[in-house]
Amino acid sequence: MGSRGRPPEEAEAVAGGRPDCPFCAKRASADLLAENSLAFALPDAFPVSPGHVLVLPRRHVADYFELSAEEKAALWELVDRVREQLLGGGGPAGFNIGVNVGEAAGQTVFHVHVHLIPRYAGDQKDPRGGVRWVLPERARYWEGD
Repeated sequence: MGSRGRPPEEAEAVAGGRPDCPFCAKRASADLLAENSLAFALPDAFPVSPGHVLVLPRRHVADYFELSAEEKAALWELVDRVREQLLGGGGPAGFNIGVNVGEAAGQTVFHVHVHLIPRYAGDQKDPRGGVRWVLPERARYWEGD
């Protein structure tokens, strides 16, 4: 057995990326905004706001909770670095950060990715609740039952 109990051929594919993964295909892209030895950042292909960025591990892994501690640290180091780049442009007033893990949580590309979504003053009439709107019926916690 190879990496994390996978058969050797699957472990090899994971280490080198997957040809059917749109993120693995972009690892060597000129579009990279930042990178380190274990992770890279690139613009989201379908941004929900200007500057929306994805931060991904270099290793092809579907589930965030299967990443090593080093890979997690590398992801968050780039989240911080890209945030600083975006702030240097003088735009965002805030950020949403999110990771979808599994189909039930909305994950559609099964290569871990952290969304760094810049938020701008006035981009929503009432931004209260932020990421809580993933389940709209529970978002307005401040209104009680």
